[in-house]
Amino acid sequence: MSAQSASTPSLGGWRTPLLVVMCGCVIATVSFGPRSSIGFFLTPLSQANHWGRDVFAFALAIQNLLWGVGQPFAGAIADRFGAPRVLTAGAILYGLGLYLMAYSTTPLALTLTAGVLIGFGLSGCAFTIVVGALGKLVPAEWRSTAFGFGTAAGSFGQFLFSPLAVALMGSFGWQTTLMMFAAMLAIIIPISVVLSAPRTSHHTAAAPAQSVSHALAEAFSHRSYVLLVLGFFTCGFQLAFVTVHLPSYLLDRGLSAEVGGWTLAVIGLFNIVGSVSAGYLGNRMPKRYILSSIYFARALSIAVFVSMPASAATTLVFGAVTGLLWLSTVPPTSSLVALMFGTRWLAMLFGIAFFSHQVGGFLGVWLGGLVFDHFGTYNPVWWLSVAFGIASAIINLPIIEKPVERAAQAAA
Repeated sequence: MSAQSASTPSLGGWRTPLLVVMCGCVIATVSFGPRSSIGFFLTPLSQANHWGRDVFAFALAIQNLLWGVGQPFAGAIADRFGAPRVLTAGAILYGLGLYLMAYSTTPLALTLTAGVLIGFGLSGCAFTIVVGALGKLVPAEWRSTAFGFGTAAGSFGQFLFSPLAVALMGSFGWQTTLMMFAAMLAIIIPISVVLSAPRTSHHTAAAPAQSVSHALAEAFSHRSYVLLVLGFFTCGFQLAFVTVHLPSYLLDRGLSAEVGGWTLAVIGLFNIVGSVSAGYLGNRMPKRYILSSIYFARALSIAVFVSMPASAATTLVFGAVTGLLWLSTVPPTSSLVALMFGTRWLAMLFGIAFFSHQVGGFLGVWLGGLVFDHFGTYNPVWWLSVAFGIASAIINLPIIEKPVERAAQAAA
């Protein structure tokens, strides 16, 4: 197993590990940016169509759910046939969903565009596919750090696109802004070629080929993997709720749209630090402790934020703290999957963990809209996020960090 993890195929020619990581980062930035700013379209789109917030929230909840449902399948296809094909198909669906979202005038149309098309599009071109590709292409000693940079690049997309969305909507309107974002996704298609895997992979040389069914059976019988998947639910619940509902929550408390835009931008900026740091620390300390600390710190920061009077200063501080803890769960989570099972089916197995993440995202977005329309406040969902954070901090502690034993391969 150590030989499997340590050996890495030579990329050859101009495709150095640094170039591979850089291209993966560009893809993560472009794909995560529009999605992270989509909460700014809630108010203008709902007002234009005379909808309650539950309509937009339901469409975004479906997006999160289908992103998660499609992720294991997209990961399995990428593991089998290469990442570029999946990234290209995902970018096309994602762009089409953004473009048609601008013309969605019924709840069903919004669900099909913002929900179904963007959801499945994200499953094919978001950072989860990038992480799977990087795991196969970079040396083992680069892996955790590469995951950190790939995740941080998605955060930079949030930092870049959140104020960009506010500025473009102010100058050109929300519909034209959606079309612009759709056009930007085309850049993913040519860059994805750099993430193609070599013909001969390190896992085929070191061990017999493992089937999809065997990989799934092995993973779901592994207690530590199941705990990791369960804990990742909280990450999705908290992130999706904040991404979609924070701008409206701040407006309700008397703050401007610009404060919401800069808060999400600050989250993205500080998450660059948090993700890179988590990737760096993942090579130097137990990853389960990193994850447990992140979830507990999130719960504490949310509890403090909702308990304090609303102001631009406290909101930006909350954004900075949240940013440090935002996607910093991804490098240790994906690194644990690679450590346990190797990289042969990394995109698929991490995709299953991400499905749990997106089930949480579905509930976070949907409950946010449902609870607000019923009670006129988001507070019950904020406190539920605190409870989930504490639960995940506990769940991750018993994880055992070592490769799975494969008796049959050892005998062979």
